[in-house]
Formats: sequence, C-alpha cells, structure tokens
Amino acid sequence: MNPTICRRETPQNLFDWDGHALLHQLYANRGIVCCDDLDMGLERLLPYSSLSNIEMAAHILYSCLKEKKRIVIVGDFDTDGATSTALMIEVLQAFGHENLDYLVPNRFDFGYGLSPEIVEVAAQTNPALIVTVDNGIANQAGVERANALGIQVIVTDHHLPPDELPNAAAIVNPNLVGDLFPSKNMAGVGVAFYLLLALRAKLIQENWFEINQRPIPNMANWLDLVAVGTVADMVTLDVNNRRLVEQGLKRIRKGYCRVGIKTLLEVAKKNIYQITPSDIGFAIGPRLNAAGRLDDMSVGIQCLLAKDEYQARTLAIELDQLNLTRREIEGAMQQEALAQVQELLSSLTSEETPEAFCLYNPQWHQGVVGLVASRIKEHFHRPVFAFAKEDDNNPNCTKIKGSGRSVSGIHIRDALAWIDSQYPHIITKFGGHAMAAGLSLDNRYLKEFESALKKAINIQLGGRLFNHKLLSDGQLDSKWLSLETAEILKMAGPWGQGFPEPSFDGEFKVATQKIVGAKHVKLILQTDSGMAVDAIAFNIDPLIWSNTVQKVRVVYRPEVNEFRGEKSLQLMIQYIEILA
Repeated sequence: MNPTICRRETPQNLFDWDGHALLHQLYANRGIVCCDDLDMGLERLLPYSSLSNIEMAAHILYSCLKEKKRIVIVGDFDTDGATSTALMIEVLQAFGHENLDYLVPNRFDFGYGLSPEIVEVAAQTNPALIVTVDNGIANQAGVERANALGIQVIVTDHHLPPDELPNAAAIVNPNLVGDLFPSKNMAGVGVAFYLLLALRAKLIQENWFEINQRPIPNMANWLDLVAVGTVADMVTLDVNNRRLVEQGLKRIRKGYCRVGIKTLLEVAKKNIYQITPSDIGFAIGPRLNAAGRLDDMSVGIQCLLAKDEYQARTLAIELDQLNLTRREIEGAMQQEALAQVQELLSSLTSEETPEAFCLYNPQWHQGVVGLVASRIKEHFHRPVFAFAKEDDNNPNCTKIKGSGRSVSGIHIRDALAWIDSQYPHIITKFGGHAMAAGLSLDNRYLKEFESALKKAINIQLGGRLFNHKLLSDGQLDSKWLSLETAEILKMAGPWGQGFPEPSFDGEFKVATQKIVGAKHVKLILQTDSGMAVDAIAFNIDPLIWSNTVQKVRVVYRPEVNEFRGEKSLQLMIQYIEILA
C-alpha cells in the first residue's frame, strides 16, 4: 500500500524563540508552543510526588533497607526490563543495600511477568520484598502467590492496567486510573527511576546517608540507563521523556556511562561521542533484546552491570553474536510470513487488504514473532499478530503465543480487551500498549480470534478507511540542503517516537543510479538549480531500477555520512516514487 505524502502544518504564529530558523519551524510542527519545552535541564523534570502510591513504595523500600531485608528485583526480557533491573540493583547498592538479587523470567520456561512459577523461584532465597520492573500490572496470580508466602510486592510498571489490579503492597504506574502524574508515556525504566528518586528523598529525610557515613548519590549518574531503556521501548518522547533521554545521551557522549553501554556501542561500530537516539534504537536495543529473544536476558543485564571492561566486552560480543543469529532467524521467518500473506491475498476476490493479519507457523521462534509482526505491518499497513508454539519441545502442545503490532488509529491492546469481554473463552491472557501487545490462546481458537480481531478493528475505525500517511515537514529550501543542516538536525532532538526526526519531500532529477547490496540503490540527485546531492534508498525492487530512472519524488532525511574520516551530506530516502 503506497502512502499518501502529507505535509505537517506549521502554525501561523510561532512561539517566541531566537534559535535556528529551520529548527523553529520543525519544533512548532511537532507541537512545541513554548520555548520552556526546549529546555532539557534536569531541574525541569516533573516531580515524583504526583505519582500514585510512590510514597508508600518508598517507605516499604526504606524499611527493607533499614532492617537489611532481602529484596529481589523481577524484570522483563527486553531492553526496558534489562535497564530497569540494572538501575534498581546499582542504585540500591549505592544506597548501601547489598542483600538483593534479580530474576528475569526466561520467556520459554516462565513466560512474561510475575507468574506464580517465578515467585516460587524467588522464594527459594527467602526475600522479604519483590519489586517488579516493567511488568506486574497484570499479574494478579503471581502477586497472590507472593502474598501467600509472606512476601510483599511492589509493582512498578507502565503498561496499561487491567480492570482488576493485583493485590500488591504498592503499585507505581502513571497509567493507573486517577493517577495525576502528567506524563503517561514513561517507560518501565523511567518509573523505576522515579521510585528511586522518591526513596533517595526518604533516605535523606531519615538522615540515612549521614548515619551510614555514605555520600548522597547523584541520581543523574544513572540517566544513561534511563535513556537507553526509554528509547529502546519506543515510548512517546513527550517533554519529560525527552529531558530524561537528552540528559542520558549527554552523559554517554562524555563517556560517563556504564562500561557495558560503551562496549555495546563499540561492538556496533558507533561513535560514542556522537551517539543519537537512533543509535540506541538500532545498535544497543537489538543486541540487548537478542538475549531475551533467543537465550536469557541475564546476559544483557550482566553486561550493563559489568564493572570490568574485559568482562563487559566479552558479554557485548556474545550479545552481538546472538543478534546476528536473531537476524538470520527473523529473515527466514519474515519470508515465510510474507508467503502466507501473499497466499491469503491471492485467494481474495476483492482488492481491499483485510483489516488485520493473523499468522502462525508451528516452527517459528516465539522470541522473534514480534519482529515479524512489525515487518509485515510496515509492508501492508495493517495490524498484524504473529504466533508461535508456546512449548517447542512438546509436539502435542496446542497453546500458542502471539505478538501484535498496530498502525496509527488502532489501539491494539484495547482491541484485545474488547475481544476478551465479548469472547471470554478465546484469550488466556493478554497485555500491552496502543501499538504493541501480546497474548496467549489455544490454537483451536486462532480462526475465531482472527475474526473477532477484525470486528474489534472495524469498531475502532467506525467506518473510516485505513489511511497510510507519510508525514513530511515540506520541501527543504536549497539553502538548507547542506552538511551543516544535517549536523544541526542530528543533535537537535532528541528525536524519536511521537517526536519524529525531521523529514522532507521533493522532486529531483536522477543524475546517476547504482544498485548496491542487491536490494539498495545509491543515487546522485539534482535540484532544479543543478545542485547535486548523494542519496540512498534501501530495500527497493531491483527489477524496477534495472531501467534508467530520470526523475523521482522522495521523502528523505538529511544525514551525515562518514567514510574514512570524511563527512558529507547524504539523503536517507524513506519513500521513493518514480516519476519518469
């Protein structure tokens, strides 16, 4: 489905700001109405006090520290969960608490979150308290099991809460009904960071650091972890999240970061001194996620917690190898998924693409189905669920796990909630966000689920059609088509989900074209004034480009291309349409 190129509307009356003229327009295009929202200073972070139950959670933690009781952190098997876990461990240790450990459920043995089974594992070390990070909001049974064993539970999470909350000692989640915290978009690592801010304030109030003769830790020292987890989890970068991310990036660029983050960037061949959010999204995140997808996320957490550079590098190399394996598995699964979709489309009489796709292959790897769903979603601009067997070692297993990705305008987690209310026998469990969700069900209900999913999507559409829009900031004036502009834009963010990198559209003559890497094309484009600029487009159709192309319309991002120490302007093409 070809997108419709739509230009963002620039407000007629821009906010007062004496900065760069192009940036002024771009910021206004993204909803900035006050120059204060461009102030990334830590003093402008939202205070923790409006987060529901945070004082209670801090008090429970303080009691455990005071009485030296054992605390177990239960994390999640993605980058947000890994950074949240590492953050909790490091900061509690900096506060002087050593009687603690962490657990991350192996997705293949325990599934997601604080299940009763993972509580039993945690109970073997006799903890007084379990703290969940990036999970727990939908784990009623796990919390009940902990309560039965006499273990208190603090849930810190950011996922949308179910109607019935777990009976935890305290729940800290900005998305709780009635919660007054202005930012509802924090990642799990952001919620954990805010709880630790509240705990630090409690410890200062109780003269903890003076009594224990410990320096008061500067919480900014852990913002590298917060930045990595926030960007990798693709939460909306509202102004509070941008401040957290920008401050973390500044510290990474200065080398003030975990040695594990440093070595992950080195393994990915990224320049630590010029790191951007996209480097986190495409270099650090996938390598950490690969551990949770294919093996055990504890490898990623150990890398983040490593103090020794040799150990960190060894773990970073292991994560890099896991990521290469993940890419191979994903590539094969993606081709199989595309074949399923093409077979389905060929059997339809209508040219209209279905409201959603539900894809299943018993041979697929359950740790990679979310990535496959994302790729198919991007290709067809429809919500997609990809499913795999829950237990690969049991040929008789009929339980399957699915991971879904959505498109703008369809709240996928709400769709699952509607299905669960209307057809309560279909879904075993579910959870997630507007754009991504997961669920479990029995294979015999897959077709019924697909039918119900289409109904739920149609209800949300309300008669509207899917509209694949590609937003552009308009045509870039030739005076801004320069390496200097690309460098300014690179550092002007942080850009990310909900605050996208600037992109522009325009028509260009094609001076030269060359297929590289079988599926990519390198171009030299010319403006009407004759100015020439390098450009590259990935994953094109080689058959189309086997002919000479004379003119194109493109949506692109100006980027800095570095080769053998030399920098040049290169247009990174997001969409290309051949005109002649």
